[in-house]
Order: sequence, then C-alpha cells, then structure tokens
Amino acid sequence: MEQKWPQQIWLVRHGQSAGNVARDAAEAAAGLHIDIAERDVDVPLSPLGAEQARALGAWFAAMPANERPNVVLHSPYVRAAETARIIMRQLGPDSLMAVQVDERLREKEFGILDRLTVLGIEHRYPELHEQRQHVGKFYFRPPGGESWCDVILRLRSIIDTITREFCKERVLIVGHQVTVNCFRYLFERLDEAAILAFDRAADVPNCSVTSYSFNPHDGKHGKLGLQLTNFVAPLEAAGTPVTVQKDVPAAPKA
Repeated sequence: MEQKWPQQIWLVRHGQSAGNVARDAAEAAAGLHIDIAERDVDVPLSPLGAEQARALGAWFAAMPANERPNVVLHSPYVRAAETARIIMRQLGPDSLMAVQVDERLREKEFGILDRLTVLGIEHRYPELHEQRQHVGKFYFRPPGGESWCDVILRLRSIIDTITREFCKERVLIVGHQVTVNCFRYLFERLDEAAILAFDRAADVPNCSVTSYSFNPHDGKHGKLGLQLTNFVAPLEAAGTPVTVQKDVPAAPKA
C-alpha cells in the first residue's frame, strides 16, 4: 500500500514569549491578572525566545540536506510565527518546498479565563474553577474558549491535510504547548489518562522537539514512530537557557 504519512514530523513549541515572562512575574507576586497588553495572538517572543529559536534553527541547519525539514507549518500567533521565521532563515528559504500558516495550529483558546493566574481564576470564577476540577482539563471548556477535545478535533483535520499534501516529505510544525500534547494524543493513539499523565509529569519546554519517523514495517501499512520527546539538547549545546513556562494563562494541573 502507498505510504500516506510524511517521512518525518517534528513538533516544536514556540520560544519563550513575553507572555511567559509576564505570567511568571504575576504568579511570583501572587497577582490575579497577567499584565500584558497584547491580544494572545499578538504576544511576541522574548529576547531569550528569539535566542532559543536561533539555537534550534542552527541544529536543523546542521542536518544533511536530505534530512532537514522541507515543509514548515506554523500557528499564526506571533510567537510561533517568529519562531518559524528564525528557523527558516537558518534553513534557507530555497530549501523549502512549502511554508504555510494554518489557523488550526493556533493556541488553545482560553475564553474568559484569558490572562488570569491560577489565583485569579479561583478568585474571580470559583464556580468555573470547581467545575474544571470536577470535569478535568481534557473535557472542560471555559465560556468562550476550548477544551483539549476541541483542539484535538481541529488537529484531526490538519492531519488529513498533511497526509494528503505532504506524504513522504519532512514536515516541521511550530505551535504551542497544548497543540504539541494534542498531536501526541493523535499520533501515539493515546487516551485521556495517558496524555494527562504526560502533561502532569512535565511541561513542554520552549523550542523543544518531539519527533516522529515513518516506519514502513510497523503495523499493517507502516506508521509514525516516536523518536524524540521534549528534546532540548540543541539549546543546551548552544548554551541557551531552557524554559518550560506555560502559555498564557496558567491553569492548575488536572
């Protein structure tokens, strides 16, 4: 049977953002609100986030030409788009067969909980906080926002696009912490308990790599096999600090 999957897929969370920094400051001060003026979609990389993206771009660029990404898909959010652009500059635009911005890769939408700290959510919306604790983050949908299941639904459709348009190619996807975890749920055929266990164990570091390679001998018709998980060696090798802050807003672990 004809191969339907890309040969390689890399999932990358954007570099540290100004929102990550503002969230840390708010939580350190036991504040209720994360002090950042931009819409979530417009939050840029921090200077460290740009440095992280350059370190990761150098790692990709050092690969043999026939092993580097030749397709780049990224979230339209500024912090993800900037990360992708920095990496692409190191790869060289002429080496890429396709570059696409896809709104389905956007951050999980937080609705009325946007820009609130954990303390802020508990203080302003105690009933929602209680409901979320009961339902769990996988199914809980804040007013005006999304659950993890909602994110997974839109990622299912982008997988259809990837298998249709980029089979046998080498695809780099730059997104957000929740999108990385939800892709893992789909690619690794996980269930709610498994993906939430991964989420509780560790946040996805900024500019870390989770990757999959197509194995034609796995399963009946071949499938993607996990290679790297939250891989940060490119940053460490460059002497670039590794950060694991959550995207805005923070939320308690389920």
